Amino acid sequence: MTRHPARLVNTLSLTLLLLTPVAALGQGILIICPGDRPIPLPRIAYRPPTPTPIPPATYRIKSLDVRANIVDQIARVQIAQTFLNTGSQPLEARFMFPVPPDAAIDQLTLMVDGKELTGRLLKAGDARQIYEDIVRRSQDPALLEWVSWGLFQTSVFPIPAGAERTVQIRYSQVCKKEHGLIECAFPLGAARYTSEAPESINIQFAIDSTGPIRSIYSPTHNLNIERTGNRNAIAKYSATRELPTGDLRLFYDTSDSPVGASLLSYRPTSGEDGYFLLLATPEVKADKRDRVVKSIELVLDKSGSMEGKKIEQARNALKYIIERLNEDDLFNIVTYDDKVESFRPELQRFNNETRQAALAYVDGVFAGGSTNIDGALAHTLKQLNPDGSSRPADRPQYVVFLTDGLPTAGEQNEMKIVENIKRLNTTKARLIAFGVGYDVNSRLLDGLARGNFGQSQYVRPNEDIEAHVSRLYKRIASPVMSDVVVTVSVDAPGNTAVNRVYPRDVYDLFEGDQLVMVGRYPRSGEASIAIKGRIAGREEQYRFASRLADASSDPSFAFVEKIWASRRIGEIIDEMDLKGKNQELINELVALSTKHGILTPYTSFLADEGNDIRAITANALTCKDNLSNLAVVGGASGFAQREAKAAFKNASAPARTPPPSAATGGRAVQVYRDYDDKEVQINTVQNVLNKTLYCRSQGWIDSTVTAEQEKKAVKLVRFSDEYFKLAAKNGQLLAQLPPVDRPYFLNLDGQCYRLEPGPTK
Repeated sequence: MTRHPARLVNTLSLTLLLLTPVAALGQGILIICPGDRPIPLPRIAYRPPTPTPIPPATYRIKSLDVRANIVDQIARVQIAQTFLNTGSQPLEARFMFPVPPDAAIDQLTLMVDGKELTGRLLKAGDARQIYEDIVRRSQDPALLEWVSWGLFQTSVFPIPAGAERTVQIRYSQVCKKEHGLIECAFPLGAARYTSEAPESINIQFAIDSTGPIRSIYSPTHNLNIERTGNRNAIAKYSATRELPTGDLRLFYDTSDSPVGASLLSYRPTSGEDGYFLLLATPEVKADKRDRVVKSIELVLDKSGSMEGKKIEQARNALKYIIERLNEDDLFNIVTYDDKVESFRPELQRFNNETRQAALAYVDGVFAGGSTNIDGALAHTLKQLNPDGSSRPADRPQYVVFLTDGLPTAGEQNEMKIVENIKRLNTTKARLIAFGVGYDVNSRLLDGLARGNFGQSQYVRPNEDIEAHVSRLYKRIASPVMSDVVVTVSVDAPGNTAVNRVYPRDVYDLFEGDQLVMVGRYPRSGEASIAIKGRIAGREEQYRFASRLADASSDPSFAFVEKIWASRRIGEIIDEMDLKGKNQELINELVALSTKHGILTPYTSFLADEGNDIRAITANALTCKDNLSNLAVVGGASGFAQREAKAAFKNASAPARTPPPSAATGGRAVQVYRDYDDKEVQINTVQNVLNKTLYCRSQGWIDSTVTAEQEKKAVKLVRFSDEYFKLAAKNGQLLAQLPPVDRPYFLNLDGQCYRLEPGPTK
């Protein structure tokens, strides 16, 4: 079966849900019936002018609502879409529903304004002729990924000018399962084939499983996930007047183990390293009394610069955490300016009495004085480890540290502060640092977090401190497993077969949260995943079987490599930020950014159409110069650089970019933030499945095409017979290339092709 989420081509169309673990199946399409004229495929994109004016036939999607109930891999789907004929003439259209070769679809019903339509099923050979005819006549490759599929189509029905039609589709389907993961995919990205952005999109997946649900993960969209129990979950996605940038993909797994784990792998060819993505999720505790207790210190900067709205928000943030501590948690509050004070001399057991007293203490905190960061953190760590023991703590320990300024009292050298706190943290307390506003030393906070098993976050001057802190605390409120060690091996336990794994170290697994780990592997085969850690003071270990792919002919899992590349780029920048520039790392940063089209403030020159992406030495020198900006540790620039670095290090999905539009000349727009914390949009780089393309004077260049390959490229004209032969194997990729007026240079199946624009309609 073709393993990819189908791309819903809204060719005057109607989107249809496809649910399967490794493939999105069919979609509904409304095709205008204009006789012998070219078939217009409306979408917000640049189109070459046509020599003969054709009365426009367009529509606007008003709403798309999807409800999918998945019960033990049986998906029952209902879709309602309302669209409006925005043209000046009646719209004659027929409904088409592409059907994959081995689709297991049952009980498909199509209703238009309450009237059930009949239709007939065409085999792949007959359907291919229809697909190719529409592609040729529309001069748009939108349907190419379905050229080997079957087709269900109905009779023609009219839509009067200015009228609305609501189409409802209901069907059931069996979702497949691979390596323990079930995938549900909705071809949302094809909603870009429309004359305007949809007014509203609402999608809901309701999962009901006989086994406990563990990981729920989307590499494409930020889903709102509600867990209503161990065996039930709801995943939602909503958008208003947003043009989708890609298909929505959802993975989930089930496991009876207290910790569940599943693995996805992608290997470009058998001669290269492969890439894996590991999901690990602990069980959701039904009873709060069963949860692991923790120790937590809340450390608040109350220096003079915190006066006003900052200190008010910080007090609210601390009260939010105090109100949500678990019974028997140990806690304390440390406040500091040039002097260091605390709520109580030692850690307190959380109960109603200490809760009331702590809330009153926080209400009495006022700003004034200078900033003694070293003294405050040293005092905090001594409270967590009063006897100076070097053994691991018997419960997870956390330090939530807020500051809005530079160290101005006590030790002020950032490197010495980092060394001091690292030396004192013998019990491996996790330090979570919040930098508030632009006056912080962002490199100092990053160094403290990296040296103390934690993370750093930054709050812009116009952002709410409480919102940032509460969001973070929701993640760490209930640790399930601490001191975690994750091992992936091939053939035999202990035979470690992975490298460049990120995050480098896993410290805790939290209830309601999940670990997303990526890495590389040189050897394929049957794999063993081992997760070891402490649960309620006991050493526990869990093992899971999986497989690392030998070679991936399916590019739809290329996102695994992209996520790995993003995290590796973040690690490279972090290494040079904290330890200084290194030529080997600079070269790797440029190579990764070029290959994957992942732009950073230091490699943004790759977006320049005049830049030669093959000029490795020159580009490395430019990058080296740009990296000098890492010397800026304060202000908007210091803030933006550390925030961008953290985003790369914590990436759990490839960067999403808006689809091509008329305003960008039919090019995809990529967004990044520059040194001054300003958003920059570029339209000369686009990622399509496993390809990165750069717009240059000669056309769109695949990042893997060498100068010699470019000279010897085989020329093909779009929509010619030879082009359709190539599409038979690579239709999924070709279908997503915007129809621009420049050639594409692509490496496909070991051959470089020059795809010329087709003849004007």
